[in-house]
Amino acid sequence: MSACVPTRHDHTSRSWRQSNGPGIKRPHSPPPPRRGGRFRIAGADLSASITVFLIAVPMSLGLAVAMDAPLEAGLVAAAVGGIAAGLLGGTPLQVSGPSAGLTVVTAELIQIYGWRTTCAITIGAGLLQMLLGAVRAARSALAVSPAIVHGTLAGIGLAIALAQLHIVLGGSPQSSTVNNALALPAQLDRISPAAPLIGGLTIAILMAWPRLPGRIGRAVRRIPAALASVAIATAVAAVAAPGIARVDLPSWRSHALPELPQGPVLALATAVFTVTLVASLESLLAAVAVDKLTTDRAGRQGAEPPAPAAPPVRRSDLDRELRGQGISNVLSGLLGGLPVSGGAVRSSANVRAGATGRASTVLHGVWVLLAAGLLVTALEWIPLAALAALVMMVGIQMVSFAHIRNVHKHREFPVYGATITAVVLFGVLRGVVIGVAVAVVIALHRLARIRITVTDQGGQHLVVVRGQLTFLAVPRLSRILGRIPQGSDAVVELDGFFMDHAAYETIQDWSNAQTTQGGRVVFTGRSGGRIAEPASAAHSCCRPWTPWRNHHCHDRPEPASVHHDRGTRADVGDGEHHATAITAGPSPSPSPGTTDTTAADTVTDVTSNATTSTSAAAPAAEPIPGTPSSSTPPAAPRRTGAHRLVSGLSSFQRNTAPLVREELARLAREGQRPSQLFITCADSRLVTSMITASGPGDLFTVRNVGNLVPPPGAEAGDDSVGAAIEYAVEVLQVESITVCGHSGCGAMQALLGAKPDNPQTPLWRWLRHGLPSLERMTSRHRAWARISGRLPADAVEQLCLTNVVQQLDHLRAHESVARRLSEGTLQLHGMYFHVGEAQAYLLAEGASAGTCLDEVFDHVGPGDPSGSGELERTSA
Repeated sequence: MSACVPTRHDHTSRSWRQSNGPGIKRPHSPPPPRRGGRFRIAGADLSASITVFLIAVPMSLGLAVAMDAPLEAGLVAAAVGGIAAGLLGGTPLQVSGPSAGLTVVTAELIQIYGWRTTCAITIGAGLLQMLLGAVRAARSALAVSPAIVHGTLAGIGLAIALAQLHIVLGGSPQSSTVNNALALPAQLDRISPAAPLIGGLTIAILMAWPRLPGRIGRAVRRIPAALASVAIATAVAAVAAPGIARVDLPSWRSHALPELPQGPVLALATAVFTVTLVASLESLLAAVAVDKLTTDRAGRQGAEPPAPAAPPVRRSDLDRELRGQGISNVLSGLLGGLPVSGGAVRSSANVRAGATGRASTVLHGVWVLLAAGLLVTALEWIPLAALAALVMMVGIQMVSFAHIRNVHKHREFPVYGATITAVVLFGVLRGVVIGVAVAVVIALHRLARIRITVTDQGGQHLVVVRGQLTFLAVPRLSRILGRIPQGSDAVVELDGFFMDHAAYETIQDWSNAQTTQGGRVVFTGRSGGRIAEPASAAHSCCRPWTPWRNHHCHDRPEPASVHHDRGTRADVGDGEHHATAITAGPSPSPSPGTTDTTAADTVTDVTSNATTSTSAAAPAAEPIPGTPSSSTPPAAPRRTGAHRLVSGLSSFQRNTAPLVREELARLAREGQRPSQLFITCADSRLVTSMITASGPGDLFTVRNVGNLVPPPGAEAGDDSVGAAIEYAVEVLQVESITVCGHSGCGAMQALLGAKPDNPQTPLWRWLRHGLPSLERMTSRHRAWARISGRLPADAVEQLCLTNVVQQLDHLRAHESVARRLSEGTLQLHGMYFHVGEAQAYLLAEGASAGTCLDEVFDHVGPGDPSGSGELERTSA
């Protein structure tokens, strides 16, 4: 009988207060379809919708002014974006409306084709977005380099700011960004005081409003800064500058609707593609940002369990979001509105205002629609300079210094700079194309960049190769290797993680030529460890290091990794030839993918065969995927039962035993001295040595159904776990004990579905030791165990976490453990392993020690240093 099975959302966990309804989804999975139910409006959604509405109205009018479009078109886009995208999009908390990123593009389209044809182009862009969403292309759009995306948005922001500066100064913007920059001195010469003063007042209030101090400041900051700045500027202009240019909303009877586009087909198709590209990227980036904001908000509120009426917000379905944006653009174009996209400013305000679902987004669109019909007179009092100043600040904020620092840190600033310059000078589409071209050139340059040095060391030549070996480096590599005298000895140090077939053949041919002339060639990695190949490597399709991953012997090996001494690694990727994987010497010809582990600080893990090495040197090898080999056997059929056992044992004896025999012989002579007792579940998906990067002699492991630790006095007939604890603590003198639970535990699922009349089978008699964990979880007097950054996915995961904490309490009740804890010579650790994510979480140090009530399991990242709250890596 299987001890643990994957979690299922069934009746066994419906009694938990965090239900598994359609509002809940598993991590890293698409949102489940909505299964009906009425449209609910929470109080938080109502207040958030008002906040977003107060931001959206002035911004929509300002963007319409910036595009030289009919002002009511901005309100139409805001209403359609809120209602249509809110109901149909894949990001519940994202607020859509007029696109700030399309300001320059739309203004240019209106100048070239007129307003009605621009509406038709918007419809075409919406249809193309719907098609891209239907073919699930949203994730592919995010594959564009962030430097190009942020450079494009920054260039658009600069163009917006320059154009709106002319309106703030009392003039009119020119047809292009370059013309706006050139016309700025002349505009300063004929400046009129009213518009700049109103614009300056708007900017000052926008910047100062979020920083108002004191209790009064906290109260007034509930009013959005955009609304406050425009309202105050409007009031001041009404008194001090009655003749200033204001908003002019024409009658809705004269509102222009789309017409069939007229013009060159290629130019119109380019316009449709440009609008689609910018609107889609802006919406998808905003959706990703909304997910991050929602996760951060959930993390801050993690101490309180979610109320049943407010389930956690689902993560974005980007393909559905793209389809929703397409439908919104089609409707907006049909109704004579501006192009629509998701907006980061409106969306972040929606999240921070406490919105819990789609209701806030939809209601904001309803309020905009009502304002467009009922508040025309009030809107016409707004000065154009105030709206221009508001949009100018939006454009400036699109140039993010945080993004500049990131692209500089990742050495992509040339791509960013080229993109932003090209967008300003030549437009959005050409700017993106130029940015992509620069990114490709830089990538090729980095790929081809290689340093090769040759040093004569008393008759032996040292060849040091730094960089990735591709066909681009073959001419230089061949030329330098050809300068080494034939028949001389050489050591080739390869420092790179990639070698393609052309470079491999060049090195192989040169090595064969040298050895034929009586020379000797040795290939090493950067650490100096020799790379060699065992004789059995050519006859085995399974890699000796990771049979747990490829134990069916497919004909194409998967990636593996080999740890060298001094911390260096030679990673073998699928379809790649790696530089630290070359055989040397006059023996067989070099075989890519082989390597040698040198004696250092690590141990070969027999259970998982995730390689580390200790003690003496042990040769190891495996062929690089993609290298042609006539000796590679065809894929073997999958075996089961006894055949699989025999096959696995044979593979161990053939591939792994030669590598670990010396280390195991040492352990046999010296005896075991593990430093950790590891108590975990019997689930077959948990490979303890693999997830802890340990090997022979490291862990004293106890596995049982549900990783349970029966407390003293309650283990009648269950002395096995108690005996293992006593032996590990008293005899082996382990330094720490870890209790490890995992996701999808069948034992915890069974506990949730337990009934008083369950038959008293051996399994149920054992599971009674988990009842205290169930009682702990349902108790109102104890805080819930939780994962840092998110709430548990469901009742089973909550019980898995709580069970780890409860079993640590049972451990402390054992006399030998309590004594060692009081002496300070023993540590307890709680651990949770999410199988589907291959992610480990460690219980906070205070909670593991029983000195803290805050039971939080913290994420362990690949670069986290070892510390007091983390499992220590032990060596034999």
